[in-house]
Amino acid sequence: MIGVFITAHAMSLALLKSRALAGMQAPEVTVEVHLANGLPAFNIVGLPDTEVKESKDRVRAAILNSRFEFPSRRITVNLAPADLPKESGRLDLPIALGILAASEQIPMTRLADFEYAGELSLSGALRAVRGALAMTHAVARQPGPKRGFILPAASAAEAALVRGAAVYPATCLLDVCGHLEGRFPLTPLSIDQSVQAPRYPDLSEVKGQRQARRALEVAAAGGHGILMIGPPGTGKSMLAARFPGVLPPMSDDEALESAALLSLCGSFRPERWRTRVFRAPHHTASAVALVGGGSPPRPGEISLAHHGVLFLDELPEFDRRVLEVLREPLESGHITISRAAHQADFPARFQLVAAMNPCPCGWLGHPVRECRCSADAVARYQGRISGPLLDRIDIQIEVAPLEQGEISASSPGEPSAPVNARASAARALQLARQGKANAALSSAEIDLWCAADEAGMRLLQTAMTRFAWSARAYHRVLKLARSIADLEAADSIASQHIAEAIQYRRALPGR
Repeated sequence: MIGVFITAHAMSLALLKSRALAGMQAPEVTVEVHLANGLPAFNIVGLPDTEVKESKDRVRAAILNSRFEFPSRRITVNLAPADLPKESGRLDLPIALGILAASEQIPMTRLADFEYAGELSLSGALRAVRGALAMTHAVARQPGPKRGFILPAASAAEAALVRGAAVYPATCLLDVCGHLEGRFPLTPLSIDQSVQAPRYPDLSEVKGQRQARRALEVAAAGGHGILMIGPPGTGKSMLAARFPGVLPPMSDDEALESAALLSLCGSFRPERWRTRVFRAPHHTASAVALVGGGSPPRPGEISLAHHGVLFLDELPEFDRRVLEVLREPLESGHITISRAAHQADFPARFQLVAAMNPCPCGWLGHPVRECRCSADAVARYQGRISGPLLDRIDIQIEVAPLEQGEISASSPGEPSAPVNARASAARALQLARQGKANAALSSAEIDLWCAADEAGMRLLQTAMTRFAWSARAYHRVLKLARSIADLEAADSIASQHIAEAIQYRRALPGR
């Protein structure tokens, strides 16, 4: 009799595996479903948020509309570990399967072979979930054997981009039950990653601006940030929008990291695979929108632009306190978001491209239009960008107005393809030499890889004295010079490389 009781009790407990999202991590969640005698009830414990608590009604309707019986018993669902917050409707599918398995309506034999995530509609159809690719990406980096993933068909394509992940797309609860019963097996999804090359706006559409084009090429070669200063209509925004097209192609790891971050916000599309992200938040964006936040924390613009471009147009129009939050990520390449109950780390290795007018009216330094701003107004406008932030932007150039002959010229400028080829070759030299882009070199690595000749060092020391540059500016000029030398495939940094790098550190006019 005791044996009969133990067997019946064991059969009323089902265990399934799923995943939560915590920053870039996807910690394992064990969904335990227990059916007991007593008054009918349905309780979910284990730190669920509102979306998870509401799953009770979705799961009940989905089970009934899939022509299963919803057990009139005391149902307890435990989401372990208990101290890990669980959010979103991704746990609907494992909860429903746990109830069906615990009530012996589907077999338990294959439950442990897979991990499950999916939001259920009232009809039993599966809806897409956020972070499907982030989930498989995080699991692929973990050691040990891997389970298969049963996911909604709308989320399976992005999740299958991770090499080695066995992803089984399903359209409804009945599909998953038929697979577990062995009657209608699901077919694992195979994604062809040899998709067409990314398509970007072409640099040939921008006429003139030879110096700005050269600065973009140097920035792309070494991973440097750039600030373009000039009157309205000089092509700053056009140049910025075409910058992703001159960046080197993404590696597999870069593409996966970028896609996983976009997946956390539900904004990744498989057709955008290997495409450099171009994020351009409005100047009214808050600090939380830029760096991330919320509870649980979600990535902000700087993380969504990871391995891509963050374009800040009208830079002085941003709130100064908002701009100051960029200082640490520009140096470290990551951001840690701390809240009372949560902490999350997100990568933020983005390339900053910023644009601004030289004064409030925009016409300071224009050869024809007259600037009507007072010296104090110009100083206040430019002073919205702090010295420490400006110091962290490697390239600062003036974008001059085009002459009439350049505007009416019929011949297009140099297209993006040859610029991309030169920048990619220079980046390949850097990766072979030091394993990273020049912009990411530390102080010790600068001493090792960015030594200039005697004439170049004298020139740099003269510029340091004349412009009262900081030690950070000194190091950034050396890194810029290293990128310029790499574009020429030069083994060492010469004085002409230093001279060009100095030209990219000009102060704002009037400041």
